[in-house]
Amino acid sequence: MPYLLRGALIEYGTGLIGPIPNIVIFQFNPESLTRSLRIPERPQGATARERTQAGEQTFESISLKAHFSAADMLNEDKVLARMFGVGPQLSALEKMVHPSSKIAGLIGAALDAIGDALGGAGGSEPPTQPIPREAFPKIMFIWGLTRVLPVTIDSMRITELEYDFILNPIRAEVDIELTVNAVDSCSDDVLAKGALEYTTIAKEAQALANLANTAEQIVELIPL
Repeated sequence: MPYLLRGALIEYGTGLIGPIPNIVIFQFNPESLTRSLRIPERPQGATARERTQAGEQTFESISLKAHFSAADMLNEDKVLARMFGVGPQLSALEKMVHPSSKIAGLIGAALDAIGDALGGAGGSEPPTQPIPREAFPKIMFIWGLTRVLPVTIDSMRITELEYDFILNPIRAEVDIELTVNAVDSCSDDVLAKGALEYTTIAKEAQALANLANTAEQIVELIPL
């Protein structure tokens, strides 16, 4: 049986060293994937100049439906499946759309404490209430060998289709909408920049390879 490469969503930090990232590997690869390219409006009118000049970047969005089922795991008598069904996979997905407030809150509290210490206690400044520091997770979408993309999850619709006797979901479908991040050159997210550059190079290589497929057709189009 040939090896099946599975797609995945990965929640990661900016560095490679740290806790194990939150990873959801698709149990069943989506049957279809819709990609939309949003092209910025170009100059209009008869007197408009530089119609081919690049301005705003083209944004890519991705839509897919992920399927989850605990049937195989229940047949293999997996403990987690018997206890929670597909709940762990769904929870891991949900975690990707909520701010990582626990760690961010601790860091924010530490920074506020340092600021208070540097500013001195009992000064003339009125007391202030610290603003909670929260950040959304950074997400990487992996689909095959040539698509490793930093993305933002725009929406997630979870449909629970079947339950066990204690109402754990044992079958579910998740509709996911993603937008590929246009990483700024000044960003410190080296993983996102590297992934986007890798995917861009892979796409350009495939576009060049397409010339070999069309070489004979091009020759036929040129009158001799």
